[in-house]
Amino acid sequence: MITCEAFRAQFSPGSENPALLEHLRSCDACFSTAAEVDPDAMFRALGGAEMIPPGGVETFVGDVMREVRLRSAEKSMSGAQALSPTRKLALAAALVGAVMTGTLLHYQRGSVALPPAAGPVAAKLTAATTRPIVETYESENATIVEMPAGSEEGVAVVMVFDESLPADL
Repeated sequence: MITCEAFRAQFSPGSENPALLEHLRSCDACFSTAAEVDPDAMFRALGGAEMIPPGGVETFVGDVMREVRLRSAEKSMSGAQALSPTRKLALAAALVGAVMTGTLLHYQRGSVALPPAAGPVAAKLTAATTRPIVETYESENATIVEMPAGSEEGVAVVMVFDESLPADL
């Protein structure tokens, strides 16, 4: 083993001398000096002859390559979830259709007067929704409340309260 003075005299950046690297591993003062001169000396000082991964180098390389393939597959799959321009356009059209349908239903229910342009569409919606959902209901346990219509069109609200019915009905 060499002394600290001999190490400092012989050490140069990129040095691969085994005696110098052995001293570098054991002496903290020389390690700090060498790291200031050549930062890569820290990595060369790590050694590595005794550092063989479990299962051998071939197993280690196989594990690394398997991880590389897995990461590559993850990247290719993450791109598949992005929406294409055609799908974005179809989604926007469906959203506009839903908003328009909701608006027409809101106008049809009588809370707001229909604009003149929506006349034919509103007539179709009115014809489809004029039938009552429940035509008759008889029960000894039910309370039936009828709210009379407030206008001449005759829109009445009937509520049925029956605790014997399932909650999700």
